[in-house]
Order: sequence, then structure tokens, then C-alpha cells
Amino acid sequence: MVDEKPGFPDRIEMRDLEIGETAILLNYEHMDKPSPYRASHAIYVREGASLPYDRVDEVPEVMTSRLLSARSFSTDGMMLDADVLPGTELRNCILKSFADPAVDFIDVHNAKRGCFSGRVLRA
Repeated sequence: MVDEKPGFPDRIEMRDLEIGETAILLNYEHMDKPSPYRASHAIYVREGASLPYDRVDEVPEVMTSRLLSARSFSTDGMMLDADVLPGTELRNCILKSFADPAVDFIDVHNAKRGCFSGRVLRA
């Protein structure tokens, strides 16, 4: 049961859950490529969440309000670059990373607890 806000970032709807909502804590394999960076970590999902976040050219507030780790990867799952930054700087980090044609996607994590926050794909 969510008892504080912020504190329970839903990975389906990409929003902070409201006090009183039910959060399910589970392990999610976010990097399933056969690379040394294959990984999974904890995520929260709102009980009953069914409409996944799917926006173009928009950084959700659940990311902009946190300290983040952004990791750029090639198509074969090799890390090309990484940075720790305030979420308010994520948009610029994304633009800089995607200026490199070798970058296929960016995985974003909450820097403090390491929880997977989301994957950024080229539009």
C-alpha cells in the first residue's frame, strides 16, 4: 500500500503512485541481450495498471524529478556511455546520446536505489 509520495514510481504508467494505491514490487529483466550488461532489477507496478506509457519527444515527470543514471547501449547490448544526472537534464542527455549513430537505446535507472526507470528508444 502506497504510504508516501513520491516513493513508488509505477513503470507501466510512468507516474508516481498516489497514497492509498496498491504497488506491486517485482523483479524485471530490462536488459535481456546476451551481453555482459544483461541485468534485472526491482520495479513498482500499480495493481491494475494496463495502459503503458508510450510518448514521443516527452520525458515523464517521474524521471525529471529524480537523480538518474543514464546508460547508452549499442544494438548488441554493449554500453557506449553512461552518466549520473538530475532528471531535469535527461532530455539533453538523450539528445547528446542519440547524436551518436552507434547508440541504439538508453536505459535509465534511479541513481539512489538503482531501480530500472525506463528505456528510451529512437523515434
